[in-house]
Amino acid sequence: MKELLKLYENKAPEIVFNWKDPETDAEGWTVINSLRGGAAGGGTRMRKGLDMNEVLSLAKTMEVKFTVSGPAIGGAKSGINFDPQDPRKNGVLKRWYNAVAPLLKSYYGTGGDLNVDEIHEVIPITEDSGVWHPQEGVFNGHFKPTEADKINRIGQLRLGVIKVIESAEYSPDVSRKYTVADMITGFGVAEAARHFYDIYGGSIKGKRAIVQGFGNVGAAAAYYLAQMGAKVVGIIDRVGGVINEEGFSYEEIKDYFLQKDGNTLVADHMISFEEMNQRIWELPTEIFAPCAASRLITQAQIDKMIDTGLEVITCGANVPFADKEIFFGPIMEHTDQKVSLIPDFISNCGMARVFAYFMERRVAMTDEAIFEDTSKIIKKALQNTFKRNASKVDVSKTAFEIALKELV
Repeated sequence: MKELLKLYENKAPEIVFNWKDPETDAEGWTVINSLRGGAAGGGTRMRKGLDMNEVLSLAKTMEVKFTVSGPAIGGAKSGINFDPQDPRKNGVLKRWYNAVAPLLKSYYGTGGDLNVDEIHEVIPITEDSGVWHPQEGVFNGHFKPTEADKINRIGQLRLGVIKVIESAEYSPDVSRKYTVADMITGFGVAEAARHFYDIYGGSIKGKRAIVQGFGNVGAAAAYYLAQMGAKVVGIIDRVGGVINEEGFSYEEIKDYFLQKDGNTLVADHMISFEEMNQRIWELPTEIFAPCAASRLITQAQIDKMIDTGLEVITCGANVPFADKEIFFGPIMEHTDQKVSLIPDFISNCGMARVFAYFMERRVAMTDEAIFEDTSKIIKKALQNTFKRNASKVDVSKTAFEIALKELV
């Protein structure tokens, strides 16, 4: 696996597009790792301090993810080094998408990512740049449909991603109009843990869980874990967190979800971040869902959790460990050898899978069909990993071997 990984990591990307904004100090990159299958896909993120290497590592991560979620295309990513709180953000995004529009028309598909919203920013701004849909390039480069079929499938994709969830089984509150895009990634993170126990032995019911991050992914993951009968014992967010060693009830977790302010946890009796960061890693827990930013988790934190009974990690963040390597750094390897580590490209493939589902053919547009499809894809990936290695350790190593054999 390590030889395959080295070959894959060291291979130069096919295309690097670099842009400097004429009106601000913003700088952006689109990195297309390969045009496997004639196209590439990956979202657009914005943060101050972002650099080309971050975009490159995420493009490679996307390519691995597509081996699970489909379609069989190359990985890409766009990143803009700019403060997303700056009031000039919208102008920066408009100029960025104008510059990158020829790629989006031809062979590159994008979407929302960190600090860039799929529904309120990516879709309307790319439309203004003359792109039918942010995934148009994947249609043209990979699927090569007839014009009529392309119109039908783009229509399906447009409706599907912003579809308001009507089923109380998948929405914390149907009157609040949560969309598929709001919930699907966190759903996949929770489903990965549930399928893990079903396949490798045991049940998720009654298992204690810690969730890191309470944005779209973390909040949804906590909600669905609680719905499945897991006991969320701690949530740590940027501003602080909450702990209940007996486990919060499903109703309490649902209330936290409904009360959150944007991507921030809001709670009575909030514990400060400093105190949470001291206490949470030593809480007895079986499930850990890192759903905050990339490259945060240290080996000391992981070792403390292992000492208190950690069994499985289901990754909501891409590359959650504080390793400098693109994929399999020493902290990740150490963790993989000690507990069951479900890699990000399986557990957080929900949104990529939704895109693939709506692009591939005419499909059912019900909540059940959309969410069940993501669940089945995650289950299949874990079953394939289990077939190759039935041990509860080296889960990530085995999953990477399967993916890299497709790519190298």
